Amino acid sequence: MANQLSAIILAAGKGTRMKSDLPKVLHTVLGETMISRVIKQARSCGCDKIVVVVGYQKENVIDSLKDAQVDFAVQEEQLGTAHAVQQCEKYFDSFEGNILILSGDVPLLTNATLKKLISRHTENQADATLLTAVFENPHGYGRVIRNDDDTLQDIVEEKDADDNIRKINEINSGIYVFKKDLLFSYLKLVDNKNSQGEYYLPDVLPLMVRDKHRIFLQVADQAEEIQGVNTVEQLKLAEEKLMGLL
Repeated sequence: MANQLSAIILAAGKGTRMKSDLPKVLHTVLGETMISRVIKQARSCGCDKIVVVVGYQKENVIDSLKDAQVDFAVQEEQLGTAHAVQQCEKYFDSFEGNILILSGDVPLLTNATLKKLISRHTENQADATLLTAVFENPHGYGRVIRNDDDTLQDIVEEKDADDNIRKINEINSGIYVFKKDLLFSYLKLVDNKNSQGEYYLPDVLPLMVRDKHRIFLQVADQAEEIQGVNTVEQLKLAEEKLMGLL
């Protein structure tokens, strides 16, 4: 069925800036690991199949989720987000619906925002839908250039942006819904000709736009929802914000 929904959750990184040997996604917020929170978000949005991409200390992450009823794809080398998603393809051989892509270190994302993203995708029969956020100061982020019909025209990284594009304050969150077949076909076209030598998931978007596929945009209710946790300070801040919502 075209409207079936599954999820891929990216959770392979070490999280060097956390200054801990513990995998980043196993750090806790309000007594629950970040990866567990994200899995619950995916379930609440109707995802039946969930594949978690593991890498750093994969045995510990898998053991922590032994009762979560998820599948695990292993990213042996950290070669970028597009490469991580590619490791999941075999789990979706017989799946014909949409795939929600989440990050295991984004604990503030709300169910309301996720459901709006999925609704925008299904109601428009989109080829892909991108969650964006609006920041007062978007320094460091790729800017989203939108068409008048709320579809994506382009994403321009800050280093490549001129002064006019830098004035745009809408950015890519790294959270998406894709039609499954298009996702895995376009992943094969992504190259690693960048300073890190990695394969980046956002690079599929301009390729899809080039081929006239329609990528819709959904703005997060609150910009802070999409912020990942990369440091101990950010983890504490995320916990404080979640406590404020209780």
